[in-house]
Amino acid sequence: MTDLTPGTEFGPSSWIEVPQEKIDAFADATGDRQWIHVDPDRAAAGPFGTTIGHGYLTLSLLPVMSYEVVPRQDGGMAVNYGLNRVRFPAPVPVGSRVRGSFRVDSIDEFEGGFQATMTATVERDGGDKPVCVAELVFRYYR
Repeated sequence: MTDLTPGTEFGPSSWIEVPQEKIDAFADATGDRQWIHVDPDRAAAGPFGTTIGHGYLTLSLLPVMSYEVVPRQDGGMAVNYGLNRVRFPAPVPVGSRVRGSFRVDSIDEFEGGFQATMTATVERDGGDKPVCVAELVFRYYR
């Protein structure tokens, strides 16, 4: 069937830097130009003392992290089927480094393949709690 089995953990991935340029590019791509992300002067006086990465920017880094650490399945293809739950427990201050780990929660067969539900946890270098915890669902087709 697969080398993905419930309880198996993968990662952590390599660190990914989150400079202001990446935050600004994400803001441009999504239209989310809230000042806590793109205005360093105003953000300096805000609740985080600096600009912070968008929660969805952190979420968008999960594919590159998973490609690095979750084994590819022989043949077939995999697709992102969706998310069951996503939380952003802590901010990602500009200049931070983040990395992700993945735990297989369940594997369910369906005609033509299987579905893997995984919990992804993204940590910030030097942070005391995760910056993102998401339950991901992938479908693997044979």
